[in-house]
Formats: sequence, C-alpha cells, structure tokens
Amino acid sequence: MASGPMAGLPLGKNPADVRRRIEAMEKLLERGFTIPGTRQVFGLDVILDLIPVGGDFIAAAMGIYMVIEARNLGMSKSAIARMLGNVGIDWALGLIPWVGMIPDFFFRSNTRNLKIIRKHLDKHYPSTVTIDQHA
Repeated sequence: MASGPMAGLPLGKNPADVRRRIEAMEKLLERGFTIPGTRQVFGLDVILDLIPVGGDFIAAAMGIYMVIEARNLGMSKSAIARMLGNVGIDWALGLIPWVGMIPDFFFRSNTRNLKIIRKHLDKHYPSTVTIDQHA
C-alpha cells in the first residue's frame, strides 16, 4: 500500500481530482517542512538541491508533472509555456552548486504554477474551488 503525502489521492482525470493532486505536489515540493523555531517553510525542491545535478533533474521532473496535468486540463499554450519557463528557471538556478538552493526559497516555481492552474480551474471548473488555498 502506498504511503506519503500523495497516497490515497484519486487518480481520475476530472478537474477536482487534478486540483487535489497538484495542490499535494506543490505542498510537497515547496511547503512540506518548516525550519524549527521559525515560520520559514521549504519543500523537497530545496532538499533535492543537495544532490548535485541529479536532484535538480528530479525536482524539474516533478515540476513537469504539474505541467502535464495542466495540459490534460486543456490549458492554453501560453499558460503551459509560462509554466515550463518557471520550471526551466528553477532548474537552471538549481544547477549552481550550493547557491542554487537559495532561489528555491524565493522563486518557488511550483507555487507559481499552481496559481496559474488554479486560475484556470476557478474560471472553467468553479465547482472544484476549495476554501483552504494556502499557496
């Protein structure tokens, strides 16, 4: 049986299922952990930066997953291009040894992409809107 933050999420293609999956992915990548004694949150994206080169590719692949979900929702090519640009910038900055994790605290490409997807979902699938939207 699967475990972890995305375990138990529905695998359907309906917009409500997609919303739950991408929100879970964004939280895992950008806000899954808190620095003890502070309110500063970070996610797996920062942790993966500790693995030279390979970690950046893994984080980018996880970010691309959100873009694929967006494409499956029928989002515009310009929105998909913006999302790919966000992932690309994050990936390129992450390639800078040690310094690359600093931009991950501030740029948060997955949070940016979640906002783009939410805007589309809110407009085209208003029944999927959730009250608790932290990103």
